[in-house]
Amino acid sequence: MSPILHPVGLVVGKFWPPHRGHQLLLETAAAQVAELLVLVYASPDSATHPATVRAQWLRELYRTDALAAGPRIGSTPLRIFALSAEADGVPPDSADDDTQREFVRQWLAQRQLRVDVVFSSEAYGPGFARHLGVAHVAVDNERLRVPVSGTRVRAGAAAVAAYLHPLVAAQLGVVPPARVPRVVLLGAESSGKSTLCAALADACGTAWVPEYGRTLHEQKNGHLDFEDLLYIARRHAELEDEAALTAQGVLFCDTNATTTALYSYYYFHRCTPALRALAAVCGQRYAHTFVCAPTVPFEQDGWRGPEALRSFQHGMILMQLDFYNIPYTLVEGTVAERVAQVLSHLTVIN
Repeated sequence: MSPILHPVGLVVGKFWPPHRGHQLLLETAAAQVAELLVLVYASPDSATHPATVRAQWLRELYRTDALAAGPRIGSTPLRIFALSAEADGVPPDSADDDTQREFVRQWLAQRQLRVDVVFSSEAYGPGFARHLGVAHVAVDNERLRVPVSGTRVRAGAAAVAAYLHPLVAAQLGVVPPARVPRVVLLGAESSGKSTLCAALADACGTAWVPEYGRTLHEQKNGHLDFEDLLYIARRHAELEDEAALTAQGVLFCDTNATTTALYSYYYFHRCTPALRALAAVCGQRYAHTFVCAPTVPFEQDGWRGPEALRSFQHGMILMQLDFYNIPYTLVEGTVAERVAQVLSHLTVIN
């Protein structure tokens, strides 16, 4: 890890949309400063995903379990600002370099924000830093480590989905390519999902991903906030990506964003657009969906709702899958019988 070399760093960009190259830039910068300021803007701005939305995506990408702590990378807090022509006087993208540089200098000065170093992945970086009177650090200007740009993503997100975080990709209606096929198991509370996932992973000699929502639910002693639901879906997708690196042939996943969105409506009667987008691409993200019938004995472990809710939850899951046009297979019986049903169906698919 790089040492902390500067108190406050600055990154300026369109982030239209945020991609892995932007993440490399931010994470490299955060490793070298005690605090990182991020300015997000464009003029003209995106009509569908304006700076306020893109800045919120960045906050979500770097949210931690501790919601109150704000976005951070490692121990470095991020202060992310969305600017606009109306509220901040953002100059047009076509304006000359001096105009762009002076705008940022004045914007910072008006808010008494001091920076010590600029990080960039563009040729404008050194001149921009000199105008501000601070140091400059270039990060992958040649796009060798992450060969992507916002221009390429806007031209066709599907072609460069591999360079998008799952959260961002979902907002654009695409899914990053998977190293191995992913199979997801859905079901009501205490319907045997976790037990079946573990048994399937053991039978196939591969990995499986536990339900992250359950993990966070326990960490917070059962007191989830509305904002936690999107975080759960984002973190679960990341854990799937991590597990896919070691999975052999197939990856089994306990729950996905469709159920997380369902719980968002169940507990809070609403759902963020970003979480709805993650749920909407689940049909593309998984090779197949299996639903565990709620016919196993109910086990109340202190974290679940009453048994009477199981039938309702089961019906809502099936309705949601039909709504999203996601094909699924219902599995029933003992654990061994369910394992056999899943494996037999996967053989047919393959």
